[in-house]
Amino acid sequence: MTGFDFLRGEVERIVAAAGGQLRVAADATEAAPFWDTAAVVLVGSDIRELPPRRRAPAVLVGLSGEGDSLWHLAAVLGAERVAVLPDAAAWLAEYLSRSRSPEAGGLVLGVTGGCGGAGATTAAIWIAQAAAEWGARVLLIDGDPWGGGLELALAAEEIPGLRWTDLSEASGSIDPEQLSDALPVAGGFSFLSWPGSRERQPGVEAATVGGVLDAARRGYELVLVDIGRGTEPLRTFAWDCDRILVVAPAQLKAAVSSARLLQELPPVDTALVIRGKAGAVLDGPLIAESVGLPLQGLVPEVKGTANATELGRLLEMGRRRTVRRFAASVLDLLGGGLP
Repeated sequence: MTGFDFLRGEVERIVAAAGGQLRVAADATEAAPFWDTAAVVLVGSDIRELPPRRRAPAVLVGLSGEGDSLWHLAAVLGAERVAVLPDAAAWLAEYLSRSRSPEAGGLVLGVTGGCGGAGATTAAIWIAQAAAEWGARVLLIDGDPWGGGLELALAAEEIPGLRWTDLSEASGSIDPEQLSDALPVAGGFSFLSWPGSRERQPGVEAATVGGVLDAARRGYELVLVDIGRGTEPLRTFAWDCDRILVVAPAQLKAAVSSARLLQELPPVDTALVIRGKAGAVLDGPLIAESVGLPLQGLVPEVKGTANATELGRLLEMGRRRTVRRFAASVLDLLGGGLP
């Protein structure tokens, strides 16, 4: 749905390349009769109103140069994805091709900190470890280019396999089996990390990230994405997640920071995980209410976690009873969303 001729022309070419058929509507009134029967609904960045009581659009399509307004508009409209043309043209064509013959895919769960030092990486590692022990095919993705490298927290920097820098020039569709075979494994799960080095790393385009996550969804039952708190990681990784967990310590300042973060997140199911001692269970519901999110679990304050992070021993701590109880509580609540 768009009234912008140039954007319409760009999308027409992409749909043709994907072998699909396009019906164009200029506004909500014209689109309403066809909305619910369309395989995929694309909405242009010039649209501000949707047909009433209709499902959310699949993709908001805009042009490079529109900046922050695209993501803010996507959140308002409830769009599941954002495609910025021309960079995302190949990704959008692949997305449309798959939509014609959808396959069952895994759950993509984003984990991010409501404030700095919240423990999101620790929580993501422990959830991945527990899910792998339950027998699920799990991939943990490092979604923070400035985080120092997930592989360091796993003590896995010497394990051979692909890192994000190896995928910086990847384009188009990625084969799920080839991706799985090429990724390193630690703690029973695959992982994709930024290198844990001091060298400046080449960036990875959003379209490449989308291709990797699409392949991961098709190749794994659970994909965990450790999302950095910066604007770029949130835009690049969060918008491909089916659900998001926000990790925050049981503190007022963290609650305020988490509430602000919600404005940057996509319109997907989002829940709060509180990090704290056993007594924080009592404060958890109050904090969750103040943030405006349902409470999904309590990350235990385990003595020595900070040192374990520095020494790459988080997987060892993941075997502790309190940690396993936390991870199990999260996985139990996700049960309906896991294949």
